[in-house]
Amino acid sequence: MSLQLSARASKKPLRLDDEVRFLRSWIEKPLHMGAVMPSGRILARTMAQYVDVGSTDPVIELGPGTGAITNALIEHGVDPKRLVLVEYDPGFCALLRDRYPQATIVQGDAYTLRDSLWNVLSARASAIVSGLPLVTKPMLTRLKLIRDAFATLAPGAPFVQFTYSVVPPIPKSLPGISTEASERIWMNLPPARVWVYRKR
Repeated sequence: MSLQLSARASKKPLRLDDEVRFLRSWIEKPLHMGAVMPSGRILARTMAQYVDVGSTDPVIELGPGTGAITNALIEHGVDPKRLVLVEYDPGFCALLRDRYPQATIVQGDAYTLRDSLWNVLSARASAIVSGLPLVTKPMLTRLKLIRDAFATLAPGAPFVQFTYSVVPPIPKSLPGISTEASERIWMNLPPARVWVYRKR
């Protein structure tokens, strides 16, 4: 019993540390962070459910921060060796390397995805899961990101994005793109919705 208590006790400060790291980064670079706290567990699990665990192809995560969605992907059954985590912040990259030694950590700009991943992938990705603050970016930047993402993804593979906004972060009416949305996740602070885009 004391072993269980000590394991629980060691996890709680880690979560608080993650929140402090996120807040500090948000204060320093609010438009890069887009959120004051890491994604909630229910939101992260909802995003992870769209990823095919049976594939052996890479799963790219954009803006993993402290790894809230990364944890959900691994809990969902994604092999950590498949994960390619693209993070802008060097401090978060160091943290991710420590927490996920089997994953490939890329310190780069997700908004220049082709440049960040040009020598990293050996196969097309089976999914891209994004924690980026897309709604803080101009529409042309968002459209470039989704275009670059589809060039990286296998045919029909999902681009999974969440937003706190009531409108989709990328228009639903893009030609050749199918769109689906989760129910609003009220248990997340703030409430969020997951959007999934696939190239037909």
